Amino acid sequence: MPIVPVTDFRTTMFSLSPATVQGVVAGTNSRWRTLELVAGDADGILAALGTTRSAAGSRLVLANSVAALERDLAADSRRLAFVRASQVSPAVRALAWSGRSLFGVDRVTTRTGWKLTARLTADARPFQPSGTWTIVAGGDILLDRGVYKQVRLLGKGVDFPFDGGTAEITGRRCCSSFDWPVPITRRTGNAGAVRHLLSSADIAVANFENPAPNSFSYHTQGTVFSADPRLIAGLRNAGIDVVSIANNHIGDAGRTGVLQTIANLEKYGLRHAGGGRNVVAAHRPALLRVHGLTVAILGYDAIAAAYAAGSGTPGSARLTLTGVRADIRAARKAGADVVIVYPHWGTEYRATPFAGQQALARGIIDAGADMVIGNHAHWVGAMEVYKGRPIWYALGNFVFDQTWSEPTSEGLLLELTFSGSRLVQARLRPTIILDGAQPNFLDPAGDGRVVLGQLYDASKKLLPW
Repeated sequence: MPIVPVTDFRTTMFSLSPATVQGVVAGTNSRWRTLELVAGDADGILAALGTTRSAAGSRLVLANSVAALERDLAADSRRLAFVRASQVSPAVRALAWSGRSLFGVDRVTTRTGWKLTARLTADARPFQPSGTWTIVAGGDILLDRGVYKQVRLLGKGVDFPFDGGTAEITGRRCCSSFDWPVPITRRTGNAGAVRHLLSSADIAVANFENPAPNSFSYHTQGTVFSADPRLIAGLRNAGIDVVSIANNHIGDAGRTGVLQTIANLEKYGLRHAGGGRNVVAAHRPALLRVHGLTVAILGYDAIAAAYAAGSGTPGSARLTLTGVRADIRAARKAGADVVIVYPHWGTEYRATPFAGQQALARGIIDAGADMVIGNHAHWVGAMEVYKGRPIWYALGNFVFDQTWSEPTSEGLLLELTFSGSRLVQARLRPTIILDGAQPNFLDPAGDGRVVLGQLYDASKKLLPW
């Protein structure tokens, strides 16, 4: 059966070679000093790795259970472990083996595609590579102001915001008009990597931070937005499937603008959640089918009460626990196997959730959501695990023009892998916006450590991994 190398959740490494394992066993590897296995599977896994207990000696540690192994990895980043593929969970980071992975958008989906196997006792829940699927989730998308300038006025085209590759920070200059140091960046290649991630996912979702009415106005500044609806083609071409429109800008073009935004999203084949012609429609989930499962996405806004839908007026879904409970029940009744809540909430330019926001997040999980993916802060915020289910308070800016500081220039894309209805891996992909419009990936072991550190610092006592 397939076995997988795993390490602590926060690792910035994503691939492993047989030579590395040999180095760990021999005590010559500088990254990992200990090999840990579940006791009952140790001999079979060691044989698959071409080694023995005696060869590993004191560098081999045996855990009584997978749960104990997970705790050990969280406490000691210098431990490398191997587990059954069926035992992989979000609490650990599953590594690729010789360039191939069982998780993520570039995973192998057949048993013959994964070469690392061991002779072990029968598995009560065998891992099926063909049963895995992925979601990529992003933060705030703006198609007005600086983004419109790049796409339309400078003629770079609707696909430009999603054509990013990789980038690095070469320095910082002082200072922006807001008195923030500004990162100096350069592209390092891999054009199209962001598009590849989005288009390769089974579902790609983000927050649509502006209305797209038929009669739009280009704004050079300010915080009232409207987007040229023709720019929605860029989202479609990039592989984005569904957007939340529940936010504090969806009503910037009036109630009619909400209806026209919905019609224009549908014109380009995008699903939507969090807004509608009345309160009933606004609270209706977007339902998507993937691998025989139904995924429900519910969008809510906690910021702009004036834009909330009424019994006979268009608008957004207002975030209340009463509403969330009813909506999740309705989604489950409609057949939802996975329910994801996309709230617009919190405080701008703050990474740590306030007490009421945290209570609301936990209430959403208690109401039956499988995960919460929040936005609005324009900064990457904390991550929490509550009752075994993840909460991301804010993913920061995805496609936006707020390049006046490092925190507003950087964001996260989530690369989530499911096995059936169960989340088994969550990879955090740091990005930085170039040209005021285009996210590019940062190396998580290099410049991306800043934004990942911001998340982890804000997550103290919230994240057991």
